[in-house]
Amino acid sequence: MKKLILSLARSDRASSAVEFAMVLPLLLLLMFGIIDIGRYMWTINQAEKATQMGARYAVVSDPAANVINTDFVNLGIAGGDPVPAATFDNAWCTDSGNCNVTGTGGVDNSRNATAFTNIVTWMQKFYPAIQASNVKVTYQNVGLGYSGDPNGPDVAALTTVELDNLTFRPMILLGLSIGLPPIKASLTLEDGECSTTGDCDSSN
Repeated sequence: MKKLILSLARSDRASSAVEFAMVLPLLLLLMFGIIDIGRYMWTINQAEKATQMGARYAVVSDPAANVINTDFVNLGIAGGDPVPAATFDNAWCTDSGNCNVTGTGGVDNSRNATAFTNIVTWMQKFYPAIQASNVKVTYQNVGLGYSGDPNGPDVAALTTVELDNLTFRPMILLGLSIGLPPIKASLTLEDGECSTTGDCDSSN
């Protein structure tokens, strides 16, 4: 019996299994960590593409901020003159309420809910996890355009679509989530294929 115990004590036949059992959790953590990094980068890529396409859609479709449709001649800006920032500086719109408009021109601050929804719906084609509450659309007056423009908006605003408050769920965190960074994309309305006075019902 004593010899058997000594023989078992000296045996190293199971050492490989013990070492593998000790290393396995680290290997799994490393493997799933690498997979999660790839998934994280892919998710950011999807969100960036959706934001770029949202900006593209926003400049070739009806604006979410109705102030962009304003005829500034009616607000005392002479035809042919650029719209000053004092009259209209910027407008940003989210998924509820009116847009926030800065400027002292008494301009319209209402939101075109259908246009905003259309932008979100288009973005969801590229990243389905996007919700309307994640999207913000901003129109910034950068001095382009002129009052009384018969072919489009009087202000060819720099149009920015922003995604925020998106989350990512790694496998290694067992259901916990981490936030994605805010993502923005901008184009000017003059880059659009059509204007608010043209056929802007679709985008490509």
